[in-house]
Amino acid sequence: MHDLTQRQIEILKSLIEEYIETAEAVGSETLEKKHSLSASPATIRNEMVRLTEFGYLKKPHTSSGRIPTPQAMKFYVKQLMKEKELSVAEEVAVKEKVWDFRDEHEKFLHELTRSLAEKTKALAVSATDDGGCFFSGYANILDMPEFFDIDLTKALLSALDDEEAYLQPLFQGIIGEEDVYVLVGDDLGPGLQGPYSLVFAKYTTSMNQKGEIGVIGPARLDYTSIVPTVKYFGRLIEEVARGW
Repeated sequence: MHDLTQRQIEILKSLIEEYIETAEAVGSETLEKKHSLSASPATIRNEMVRLTEFGYLKKPHTSSGRIPTPQAMKFYVKQLMKEKELSVAEEVAVKEKVWDFRDEHEKFLHELTRSLAEKTKALAVSATDDGGCFFSGYANILDMPEFFDIDLTKALLSALDDEEAYLQPLFQGIIGEEDVYVLVGDDLGPGLQGPYSLVFAKYTTSMNQKGEIGVIGPARLDYTSIVPTVKYFGRLIEEVARGW
């Protein structure tokens, strides 16, 4: 890992946020026009070359701009972004939707997964240790420019279709005690190669039922709101689920 200067960090953060918003490669002119960076266009260009050499940016074949690499996305999530916490009203609205199902394992997870897809506008997934998987929001990915590429969509849906061979081992292979896990690019293993990401939280209910809940989408998910949302949904299962 290279230590980045403050200016490089500022440029990288602006470029990532522009890319998350537009899904397009970003050029130095756009950064100079739209983001109040304290550097000239020539300096921005030079720094983008350095960031490419360091492995934070790459140049797609079809464009003169740059896009962030998975390494850059993880750096952004861990160090640069500011999370947009859910408001109390949003938390209450989610809790009310699932409250009546808190004794019914499958219905509860089904409903919660649907709420998560609705809230994040991505594809939501929940899993239990005994092998159940729920998905919701397939149609959401079709709104994302990356998935206009039919091969990318097909690869994703095929991997999810075979959740026992792909998703369960992926979830179970992640060890640690983090509030939320962010997997990008190669982190998703050989079963899913491409510009995808998975953000998920692990949960343990009062009756010791373990599982995961999260969202899958392109590498440029809107992490500022998705990370805190997934974190909240994971906590909500632990707080509300009863008798399972």
